[in-house]
Amino acid sequence: MYAQMIKSEATQDDPEKLAAFQARIDAGEKIEPKDWMPEGYRKTLIRQIGQHAHSEIVGQLPEGNWITRAPTLERKAILLAKVQDEAGHGLYLYCAAETLGVSRDEITEMLLDGRMKYSSIFNYPTLNWADIGAVGWLVDGAAIMNQVPLQRTSFGPYSRAMIRICKEESFHQRQGYDAIRKMAEGTPEQKKMAQDALNRLWYPSLMMFGPSDKDSVHSAQSMAWKIKMNTNDELRQKFVDQTVPQAEYLGLTIPDPDLKWNEERGHYDYTDPDWSEFFDVIKGNGPCNVDRLAARNKAWDDGAWVRDGLLAHAKKKAARQHAAE
Repeated sequence: MYAQMIKSEATQDDPEKLAAFQARIDAGEKIEPKDWMPEGYRKTLIRQIGQHAHSEIVGQLPEGNWITRAPTLERKAILLAKVQDEAGHGLYLYCAAETLGVSRDEITEMLLDGRMKYSSIFNYPTLNWADIGAVGWLVDGAAIMNQVPLQRTSFGPYSRAMIRICKEESFHQRQGYDAIRKMAEGTPEQKKMAQDALNRLWYPSLMMFGPSDKDSVHSAQSMAWKIKMNTNDELRQKFVDQTVPQAEYLGLTIPDPDLKWNEERGHYDYTDPDWSEFFDVIKGNGPCNVDRLAARNKAWDDGAWVRDGLLAHAKKKAARQHAAE
C-alpha cells in the first residue's frame, strides 16, 4: 500500500508545489495528512515516527523484567505505570504514522526485517535496580531533550502526539532521578551500584541524539522541513549541561576525565562517544540486539491469531453493513 501510494504521487516533484510547501513550512504552518507533501517529507516522517514508535515499544523490555524484582511495592507500581505509559506512547506514534498512508503492520514488518531501527540505547542491558534509576534519569532525560522540540515539529499529528508524551516522559525522568538519588544517598554498596550504572549508561545516553552533525545524513533536510528543530550536537550539549550539575548534586562522577566547564563557551567541554560502537550497535551488534528483536518477533508471531480474529470480525461487520444498505 505504501509503495503504491508513493508511486501515485505524480506531482510530488513539481517545483511550484515544492516552493509553496516550503513557504508554508517557513511560515510556521502545520502540515496535515490530507495536505500535499513531497515524497521525501513523507518518507522522512515515516522513518522518524516509525523508529520513535518502535523505540517506545522496545524500551519496555529492559525495564519490564524488573517489575517483579522492584525493591518495594511503591517502586513496583511506579515502574509498572511507566511501562504502561511507554506502550501508550508507541500507540500514539503508530497512529500518527498511519495518517501518512502506511499501516501499523507494515511499520512493524519493517522493524522485524531490519528496514527500520529503534533507539540504540535499548540494546544495552539493565543489570540491576540501579540501572532502572539511571535509565529514568539519563535515558528519559535524553529523550525529553530530543522530544520537547518535537512539540513544534511541522507535521500536525506528530506535534500533537508529542504534547502528551512529553508530559509523561517528564514524570519518568523524575522517577528515575529519585530512584538513583535514593541509592546515591544509601549505603556505600548502593552508591557504588549507582556510580556503576552511570559509568555504563553515560556514553550510550549521549549516543541517543544520533551521530555528530558532520556525520548525520538526514539532519539538514529534516531541519529545513522543520521535522527536526535542533541539530544532534546542539541537543547533546544541552543534555550534558543539564545533567552534569545533577550528578554533582548526587555525589556521582561523570565517567569523563576531560569533562570541564568552559567559561568562554558557556558550556561543558566533554568527550564524544565512541562512534564506531554506535554504528556497530546500529548494525545489530550491540549486547542485546538479538534478544530485543527476538522478543519483538515472538510477540508478533504469538499475536497473529488476535490480528486474524480482529480482521475477520471487521470484515464480517463491514459485510453486514453493506447488506443492510
